[in-house]
Amino acid sequence: MRTAETGAGGLPAVPFRQFLLKIHSLCNLSCDYCYVYFAADQSWRGRPAAMSLGTMGRTADRIAEHVREYRLPEVRIILHGGEPLLVGRTHLGELLTLIAERLDPVVKVRCSMQSNGILLDEEFLELLRRHRVGVSVSLDGSPAAHDRHRRFANGRPSHARVAAALRLLNSPRHRELFRGLLCTVDLANDPVDTYEALLDFGAPRVDFLLPHGTWERPPPGLEHRETPPARPPVGGSPDGPTPYARWLIAAFDRWFDAPRKETGVRMFEEAMSGVLGGPVHTEGLGLAPADLVVVEADGTIEHSDSLKVVGAGAPETGLDVFRHSFSEALATETMRRRQAGLSGLGPVCRDCALAPVCGGGLYAHRHHPTTGFATPSVYCFDLAAFIAHVRHRVHVALAHLTPTSSEPGPERPSALP
Repeated sequence: MRTAETGAGGLPAVPFRQFLLKIHSLCNLSCDYCYVYFAADQSWRGRPAAMSLGTMGRTADRIAEHVREYRLPEVRIILHGGEPLLVGRTHLGELLTLIAERLDPVVKVRCSMQSNGILLDEEFLELLRRHRVGVSVSLDGSPAAHDRHRRFANGRPSHARVAAALRLLNSPRHRELFRGLLCTVDLANDPVDTYEALLDFGAPRVDFLLPHGTWERPPPGLEHRETPPARPPVGGSPDGPTPYARWLIAAFDRWFDAPRKETGVRMFEEAMSGVLGGPVHTEGLGLAPADLVVVEADGTIEHSDSLKVVGAGAPETGLDVFRHSFSEALATETMRRRQAGLSGLGPVCRDCALAPVCGGGLYAHRHHPTTGFATPSVYCFDLAAFIAHVRHRVHVALAHLTPTSSEPGPERPSALP
């Protein structure tokens, strides 16, 4: 077994356990907030439409090499795009067969796909079921909420097509493949209505995503935030409103106050774990070392593709699967910083009591043209206000569980961050 090289902060590098494979570079929707086609990085234009079998075979071999180096018991492969189903049923079947042939003898593989759902039909689902591929679908809520941004290039709405696919995915025959829904937060949409519209499809899990933005190109509603905070926020934002916190808080309260949890909401569950001193394992929250790497359709190895919002070339590593190992990607400056925990954050974040929960926010959202990534997230005050609210709700809930008599009862944590 190879010993991991030392990363930033003197810590050993953490091997990659998640491999996001861009099996198709194009999409059949033209969502106006898409970070692939409408952000600063336009590298998709120079790539092949579909990942070839040769590129997939080399990628699988590199994953197997990485598995052997670090004795990994399990890896996760995420088929992504663009829209991955655009590769077609025949080519998708060949790609999945190749993954199984190269990796099943070496490691346990959990394979999933992120799709917009437009092409998802009975034949595709049968193919995905044969290869044990879970499916997550992007849905932004009600028809009006979803179709505000997620339209075809000619302007036609897409919600009806996605809804039909979700009903098929959630049918008894295919339900086991359903992994969840991804919903991008839009301040124009009512948060409770959005959450309840997602519940209509019986998803096992929902993941709310903040729109991508940086200090140079702030997300909608935060255009006034031109200067990063010079000190950690206390109790939310002293400098103005926190619209994304308000949106998330309303959705969280609806979810938290339900008699029983209708579905898991990843962002909410991870925030609750964090305020209780537990682990936080999302890319946008917490201090856990990043363990995901991207392989583009041409075999290029890249960092998280959310970095496309930062600038042209921002996700690049200079590596590819034909000439380089994934261990070489671990040695890049970006990965060392993203695996360094608290010491990988800027000075304001390192001094913040919320850092174990917030983790500085999504790496791309920290970027500032002057200070780079050593800056709090453009969502800093929103994240602080949201986490403070979650902490309060959890604190109150635990107080109600504290016994008032001398009889023993559940222990209450000694402190919340």
